Amino acid sequence: MKLGELMVRQGLLTEAQVAEVLAAQAHRTEPFGSICERLFGISPEVVEGAWVEQYSVLTEGLTPDFSRQDPSVLNVVTRRQAWQFRIVPVCWDEGSLVLTTTRDQMARALRFATKVIPFPVYFLLIEREAMAEALNRSYPMEGLDAAVVLEELETLSKNLARSGGDAD
Repeated sequence: MKLGELMVRQGLLTEAQVAEVLAAQAHRTEPFGSICERLFGISPEVVEGAWVEQYSVLTEGLTPDFSRQDPSVLNVVTRRQAWQFRIVPVCWDEGSLVLTTTRDQMARALRFATKVIPFPVYFLLIEREAMAEALNRSYPMEGLDAAVVLEELETLSKNLARSGGDAD
């Protein structure tokens, strides 16, 4: 599903506005969401939320197989980065690095990955409990364990639900 289609379904844009964004995009190399922000004043958080929803739809049904995790991918990120950005690499897939994260952390993990990881990446979304287990197994750190991750993610979810927005 294209981001414009999703934003129309969500009532964020009209078909005419999508056409306007696509016309603007044809003249410059600017992301669709950035043009929406600039032309129509849609907040970055709203665009990001639509993008996460789009990504969720695109990767639905794909699940990582941690039992076949490629040990070489673990060196792509440090322990601190894995815990801080809630990402765990799984394997290589046709030249792209497959990373896992949670839906709550997707936007933040993507920002990190595009700035720091020098290869193409794509994400598979996993549940919080699976993320906590994957971090514990792949990047054990003294003082950090699954309970810390789950408690933090639960607090983040509650805060997001109360505010109705996204947080970093």
